[in-house]
Amino acid sequence: MTRFEVVTAIAAPPTRVFELCLDIATHTALGERVVGSAGGVRDFGDTITFEARHLGLRWRMTARVVVHSPPGLFVDEQVSGPFRRWRHEHRFASDGDGGTVMHDLVDFAAPLGPLGRLVERVVLDRYLPRLVRVRHDHVKSVAERR
Repeated sequence: MTRFEVVTAIAAPPTRVFELCLDIATHTALGERVVGSAGGVRDFGDTITFEARHLGLRWRMTARVVVHSPPGLFVDEQVSGPFRRWRHEHRFASDGDGGTVMHDLVDFAAPLGPLGRLVERVVLDRYLPRLVRVRHDHVKSVAERR
């Protein structure tokens, strides 16, 4: 299992950043397609299925919001998809100056035992943090525009 963190300072209040991160439009703007959902903003217990192309392959993942504590924390976990395990913790803290420190902690494990662990080390340990940083940059850009 692999764990990584991505932290970003955003010049917007935590409530705004929290809501943007739960807004499905934020995800679809980055090339993901929603193929199953109950609405526009996710809440505790909601599930959502995204489809996207990564590493040249089309992936589909269904995740459930298992913790929802606005505006400071939500956690989603894979219900079905490409990983043996996927847990994504999203934290939002005031920076004391009207902005937000957005902190993501991801725990994941690839399937396929030893082969999956090799793929984690060789590919996913670099690819996934970079992907989360791109998402952080997008949220920062949208949050700071308004």
